Amino acid sequence: MIHRLGLKILPAMLGAGVLAGLAEPAIAHPHVWVIAKAEVVYGPDGKVTGIRHAWTFDKPYSAYVTQGLDKNGDGKLTPEELQDLAKENTESLVEFDYFTVLKANGKKQDFDAPRDYRMNYADEAVTLTYFLPLKAMASAKTLSLEIYDPTFFVGFTLADGNDAVKLANAPQGCATNISRPKNPEATPQQNMSEAFFQTLTAASNFGMQFANKAIIACP
Repeated sequence: MIHRLGLKILPAMLGAGVLAGLAEPAIAHPHVWVIAKAEVVYGPDGKVTGIRHAWTFDKPYSAYVTQGLDKNGDGKLTPEELQDLAKENTESLVEFDYFTVLKANGKKQDFDAPRDYRMNYADEAVTLTYFLPLKAMASAKTLSLEIYDPTFFVGFTLADGNDAVKLANAPQGCATNISRPKNPEATPQQNMSEAFFQTLTAASNFGMQFANKAIIACP
């Protein structure tokens, strides 16, 4: 079963509202944590062709979502064993525009179907990678890339360091400025009811205050 945000949550958890296995305390948001990396990919003509994502999920979620996927029983989870899960999760993210907002000179860009999805398991955590192509290549001196969940069910945090958002084949002279959201644990959402968050949709702007943002400026 696919959760409304595109992440695989078992039916028993949805039906009973039991989310303690994903976050503590259970009433707090987010319920799933992701460490994100992104690569803005440019074509030979200097236009952006898409975003290459790499999302590493927290250990409790990783343990839950991979139950029963060790098909050969060797105690190891291979990318081949996780491929169906990678496909399911990636394709179901379309409802929320892949938690990704890319703007070229202030204009929001549309994405095509994702491809090259793959999932790896290491250090008790799964990492989902995929390429998110643009429907039309973007040419702009200024780009902004935001990664966040509008409903704040999933908490995205950019990886440490300036290489959390990289540029691939970018024109010479392009520079990236990264800004990270304020600490979610210091905000009032910790005391909000689960009912409040269940009313949020992809059109909600609540999660925007926790957006990770990169500004890319090219000469």
